Amino acid sequence: MPLPKALVLRTAGTNCDAETERALRLSGANASTLHLNRLLEEPQRLDEQEILVIAGGFSYGDDVAAGRVWGLELRHNLAEALKRYVERGGLALGVCNGFQVLVESGLFDSTGPDGQRDIALTNNESNHYECRWVTLRSEECACPWIEAGELMPTPVAHAEGRFVVKSDETLARLRKNRQIALTYVTPDGGKASYPANPNGAVADIAGICDPTGRVLGLMPHPERNLDPWNHPQWTRLSADRTQGEGLPFYERMVASAAAGVSV
Repeated sequence: MPLPKALVLRTAGTNCDAETERALRLSGANASTLHLNRLLEEPQRLDEQEILVIAGGFSYGDDVAAGRVWGLELRHNLAEALKRYVERGGLALGVCNGFQVLVESGLFDSTGPDGQRDIALTNNESNHYECRWVTLRSEECACPWIEAGELMPTPVAHAEGRFVVKSDETLARLRKNRQIALTYVTPDGGKASYPANPNGAVADIAGICDPTGRVLGLMPHPERNLDPWNHPQWTRLSADRTQGEGLPFYERMVASAAAGVSV
């Protein structure tokens, strides 16, 4: 069986594309990186992919708001192509700035009864840039490659990562649709407060998926924890630890794509 094809999308200001491509290659994907402009010229390239990742960074300098410009580019120029891609089984991932872009693009199907978007990623409650290690817990959700109950130490680096909802009804809908994929917890899995929840996200939400489970976004960076020595305390951790905890996250995504290859 051929390796699943994965495309890492980048644009001006992206700075996590190389490690994201490496994560996918280590996980068994046939991965490559492509500039947004090339995809705008040839949107049919999506037809060749099983995985699409929007890499992290500071696209267009985060002018106006983080991910706003890139997200609007996708919404206005690739909305139908992206919709078809997800409908035929393609997996989409957005990390940090990529998560912000996905929220802006509308791929999370996050429109309320009034037709307005009812989720957002906004300024951290601390009102400053947060660069630290946190612990994520995977939740029971619609995403096929998330295994509930796992704890994953992961670095964060963002100023606009606080996940907020328009109303209690919005949060209830996300829970009902099994869209809450990852939450911030303490290292032992307990309830998070600052700095374990680095941005003040509602319900400690670090990542969500769309109702199909095929579109996932998260603020922390699993691609920055691929090797055992990536963790700042790696010399104090188990000697049996042979890889970073972020690698299985990508391995399961690639395995899920391989199991449902549609190209």
